[in-house]
Amino acid sequence: MHLLISLSVCLLLAVTAVAQKPHPCQSPPLMVGRASVIYPKGETYVSERFTYDALGKRIRVRMQGVEHNHSFYEDVLMLFRESVVYQISYRNKTCTKKPFKVPFQPIEIPQNATFQAQIILGSSSGPGLGLLVNNWMGEIPEQKVKFSTTFTEFGCIPVSTLYISDKDGWLISSFFDILVGIEDPQDFIPPDFCDTTKPVDNEQVVTDFFEALKKNSFSNN
Repeated sequence: MHLLISLSVCLLLAVTAVAQKPHPCQSPPLMVGRASVIYPKGETYVSERFTYDALGKRIRVRMQGVEHNHSFYEDVLMLFRESVVYQISYRNKTCTKKPFKVPFQPIEIPQNATFQAQIILGSSSGPGLGLLVNNWMGEIPEQKVKFSTTFTEFGCIPVSTLYISDKDGWLISSFFDILVGIEDPQDFIPPDFCDTTKPVDNEQVVTDFFEALKKNSFSNN
């Protein structure tokens, strides 16, 4: 009898554990926030403020950082549906439009990701001292990239992502100060001084998403 009771309890615990195993959640399609990015191989550090629209497939990034001990600032508007990217300079009142044939990479947990662990960032000693997050791992075969990504258990908000590729080494990004929604829809509209009708230079097409994350992809050659 005791054996049957013990067996029943073990089965119940096993079923409960399986039921509680996290599955890839759905991240907010509209977000604004800040991020820090280190790439490639630790040679470049970037601090950025971003506006993200997964519905319209648009991202605006204002970044400042250091590359090989040289400081830089970039203001980039990526319009994936239109296949164009704008490099904007309000100081110089200049705007460069380039072709941008890059698949949109949403800020989310890929469906083929494998759950690794649920952990608490901070402390579990008291309420409000820690943040419950889930870690996932996987790969993007077409890009030959492996990843490890962490999202919050509640709200599915990005916390950090590590990408590793044979071509570029590693790239790590950390997210913070995230707000759900869009504060300023004008972020996705090029400034008045941008020439939106001028033909783009087909010799400088960016076609790889991870290449597009690098500052040099947007710089004038």
